[in-house]
Amino acid sequence: MNFDLVISGGTIATAADVVKADLGITNGRIVAIAEKLSGGAQRIDAGGRLVLPGGIDAHCHLDQPQAPGLAANGAVMADGFRTGSISAVFGGTTTIVPFCVQHRGQSVTAAVEDYHRRAQGQAVIDYAFHLIVSDPTPAVLGQELPALIRRGHTSLKVYMTYDAMVLSDRQILDVFATARQERAIVMIHAENHEIIAWLAEKLEAQGRTAPSQHAVSRPLPIEREATHRAVTLAEVAGVPLVVVHISGGEPLDEVRRARARGLTVIAETCPQYLLLTEHDLEAPDMEGAKAMCSPPPRDTAAQAALWRGIEDGTVDIINSDHAPYRFDRDGKLRGGMNAPFRKVANGIPGLETRLPLLFSEGVIKGRIDLSRFVALTSTNNAKFYGLHPRKGTIAVGADADIAIWDPEKRVTIRNENLHHNVDYTPFEGMEVQGWPRTMLSRGRVVVDNGELLASPGDGQFLTQNTSSAWANERGIKSWI
Repeated sequence: MNFDLVISGGTIATAADVVKADLGITNGRIVAIAEKLSGGAQRIDAGGRLVLPGGIDAHCHLDQPQAPGLAANGAVMADGFRTGSISAVFGGTTTIVPFCVQHRGQSVTAAVEDYHRRAQGQAVIDYAFHLIVSDPTPAVLGQELPALIRRGHTSLKVYMTYDAMVLSDRQILDVFATARQERAIVMIHAENHEIIAWLAEKLEAQGRTAPSQHAVSRPLPIEREATHRAVTLAEVAGVPLVVVHISGGEPLDEVRRARARGLTVIAETCPQYLLLTEHDLEAPDMEGAKAMCSPPPRDTAAQAALWRGIEDGTVDIINSDHAPYRFDRDGKLRGGMNAPFRKVANGIPGLETRLPLLFSEGVIKGRIDLSRFVALTSTNNAKFYGLHPRKGTIAVGADADIAIWDPEKRVTIRNENLHHNVDYTPFEGMEVQGWPRTMLSRGRVVVDNGELLASPGDGQFLTQNTSSAWANERGIKSWI
C-alpha cells in the first residue's frame, strides 16, 4: 500500500493490548497495523518510544462565561480554545470536551451557539461540548435538549451545589428523565449545597476565611452524601451516571455499592486528588488559593483510597477539570488580595500536566500498566462520551490521533515551560518520568520536539454518538 505516513519501530499500546508494530496512515486515518510496513510518503522512526492513542480530556473548562452566584463573580478564565488546546496537545491530549454552560434565564440553544462562536477558528485539536443545564424549564426539557441531543450533544452536566448552578432533586430528576428519553449520559457534581453554605457561614462568623478553610467547609462526608443521593436519583429515573472529580474513598464506596446493585455508575477522578492535599491550601500570603478547587484536595488516606480505586477498576476515567484562573485581580484574586475563601474563584489548571503526571505516578511506579493508562485517559472517555471508535484507540479506521511518548524522558514541571495562559501550576517542581515527544491529529504532525506545527482552526468540532453506557440496559431500569 501507499501510505501518507508510516510510524515504524514503536511499541503500540491500546486499552486491550501492547504490541510492537508499525502504523500506516492515509487521509488522516489508520489503515494498517503490521510489522515492517514499507513505503510511506513520510516516515517517523518511533524506535524506543511508545505509540499511544492521543489523550481525551473530557472534563475541562475553556472560555466559560461566569454567572452571578459563583465564587469571585466576574473572574475571567485565562484559557480559551486556542491556548487551552495548545496546552492540551503539548501534554499528550488530542481531543478536548469542555463545557457549554446555560445560565438561568438563558436558552440552551443560544448558549450552544455562543460557545460555537467562541471556539470557531481557535482550537488546534478536535473538540466536542458537554451541555451544562442550570435552568431546566419546560421548553428546555421538552424542546431544546431533545433537539440538541439528536444533533450530537449527547452528554449533559448538572450541579448539586453553587448558587448559580444548583438544581433541586426534582429538577435533577426532570433532566434525568429527558436524558433517558433521548439516551443521553449525565455527569453530576456531587456536593451537598446546604451543608457547604451552613459550614461556610459558621467559619466566616469565627473569622476563619483563609483558603485553608475552603477544605473545612467542604468535608468528605458532604461529597459522600451527595454521591449517594445522585446515585439514587439516577436509579429512580433510569439513567447511566458519571460522578465527576471524586476526591476520596467514601464517595468511591458509594459507586461500588451502586454497581453491586447492578447500576451503571461511572467514576472520574483527577490528578489533583492523587497528588495534592489540603495542606497545599495552607500556603501563606493567599498562595493556598492556587490549590483551591471543588471538591478540595483531601489527605493522604484519600489519595491512597483513590489509587486503590484506580488499581481495582472502580475509577473509570481520569480528567483534568482544568479551570484556568490567573493568580491576579482578573482571576483568583478578583475578590481582593485577602478575599475570604468564598470569594476566591474555584479551579486549577491541569490540561498539559494530566497525562505526564499519571504516566509517571501510575505506569512508571508500577501502579497501573500501559493498557490501563490508555483506558483511563483516552479510550473510556471516547466510549462514554460517544466518540469511539473514531477516537480513543489505535485501530484500522480510527482517526490517526497519536501520541509518541518517550518513556525515559525526565521533566521537572515548571510553569514557565507550560503552554497554558495561567501564571502558575499547582504541580510546580514535581518531577515526572515520561513525556510525549511527537503528537499527531488526524494523521498530521502537530507537535514535534517542543515545536507547535498546527494552527488555530485546525481542530474540528465533533458530534457525539450515544454513550456506550447505554449498552448495559440491566443497570438502567427506570421506575417510571
